[in-house]
Amino acid sequence: MARAVALLAVLWLGFALPAWSQSAPDFPPLTGRVVDQAGLLSPAAEAAVTEKLAALEGQTGDQLVVVTLNSLQDREIEDYGYQLGRAWGIGKSENDSGALLIVAPNERKVRIEVGYGLEPVLTDAMSSHIIQTDILPAFKVGGFERGITQGVDAIIAQLTLDPAEAAARAADVEPEPVKFPIGPMILVGLVFLFIVIGLM
Repeated sequence: MARAVALLAVLWLGFALPAWSQSAPDFPPLTGRVVDQAGLLSPAAEAAVTEKLAALEGQTGDQLVVVTLNSLQDREIEDYGYQLGRAWGIGKSENDSGALLIVAPNERKVRIEVGYGLEPVLTDAMSSHIIQTDILPAFKVGGFERGITQGVDAIIAQLTLDPAEAAARAADVEPEPVKFPIGPMILVGLVFLFIVIGLM
């Protein structure tokens, strides 16, 4: 039994070490409220979105930044977005009321990364609803500029509601069904199977 536990620990370390040794991402510089590294926005659209984001911050104090990326650098968008938000320091430090709309067209990924201060009104379910309803339909027909603009408008509409109303609206959004990671589950099952066979 001790040998099996030791073998399992070695296997887990083998999976974990690549993640630990992975260097920090090479983030684009924060040059404004819109960082269009992937070049998805025209100058006019970028200026219009920037104006909306500045008005949002002036009205509510919330900071929303739009970033398009050439690459997620072999990372999951959730991990990249979390690290990017920390590196850029989006949201005021006293209440962490910041959010990022992240678009990675080459990996076909979109995410709304939210600071703790906005989580009651911009929940995971609400963020997913905005992505599925306001952003992706335009993206699927090549309308990146339209999808980003509609996504920004939807986020701003949510953040400018009365906080109680925004929280109630977010609570009404049904969360997406949980998707089990089939691949990793099969891999772990095979590991245990080999251990059992070895013991036998």
